[in-house]
Amino acid sequence: QLVESGGGLVQAGGSLRLSCAASGGSFGPYAMGWFRQAPGRERDFVAAISWSGSITDYADSVKDRFAISKDNAKNTVYLQMNSLKPEDTALYYCAAARTTIPFRRATDFASWGQGTQVTVSS
Repeated sequence: QLVESGGGLVQAGGSLRLSCAASGGSFGPYAMGWFRQAPGRERDFVAAISWSGSITDYADSVKDRFAISKDNAKNTVYLQMNSLKPEDTALYYCAAARTTIPFRRATDFASWGQGTQVTVSS
């Protein structure tokens, strides 16, 4: 089971760090990803990281602002979000992939958390 935390309300330009912990087990050996869904919109890819951590991928909208990382020993994945914008407001989901290499499609991910809300005020 994946459990996200770290969401909240922040002003534009601020930062948040999301965490995703695997309760009762490990992520391995699968890639991990973050997705987000705003009201009335589809679930969009945000970032992903390979099992080894050597490969990362970002949506163009968050590149150079967000950073994904993982600590396999702690079974935790992080999403550091800087320079937040109101359009980053969404429910953020953590997901475990079916492979060790990350992809961008939601269908490539087998397990999902319940989500953590991020709200950025202008």
